[in-house]
Amino acid sequence: MNIQKGVHMKKIVSTALITGLFVLMAACGTKPTEQPPPPPAQTTDTSAVDNANATTDETAIQGPSGELLSKRIVYFDYDSAEIRADSQTVVAAHARYLAGAAAQKVRLEGHADERGSREYNIGLGERRAQAVRRALLLQGVAEVQLSTVSYGEERPAVSESNEQAYAANRRVEIVYLK
Repeated sequence: MNIQKGVHMKKIVSTALITGLFVLMAACGTKPTEQPPPPPAQTTDTSAVDNANATTDETAIQGPSGELLSKRIVYFDYDSAEIRADSQTVVAAHARYLAGAAAQKVRLEGHADERGSREYNIGLGERRAQAVRRALLLQGVAEVQLSTVSYGEERPAVSESNEQAYAANRRVEIVYLK
């Protein structure tokens, strides 16, 4: 009797293992169902910052030498989170100002063009915002002055579908908060 129980148990375990393998293999071959995009990622400052707190009057912000910090957009190449050379001066100007104005806070809003999935573009916008954040930190801006959010493709600057529109939408906006 004990031998029959042992053989019977081995059959049950073997059947369960084989069934489990088939289920696992079937699951690996199927495409996951489309999930709705996650809410915009807020990494550094998780509190909801109302757009009403953003400074829109460009004359209100002056750099240390009196120059206006009117350029507030950092541009990126396709599928890249590396700050382009032509945007380095924009980041440097804001870093100089922010390093000398410890009470001033900014929100770095990452964006992407419409190519790619929503989830991918949220991640790309986040990587772009984090790249600008790291550049500002390296130039003396305090961490408490910075927050990031990614909008991915959801807030295009230009709503057309051509290379000029794509280039305009691959950006991080530096938004000064009151």
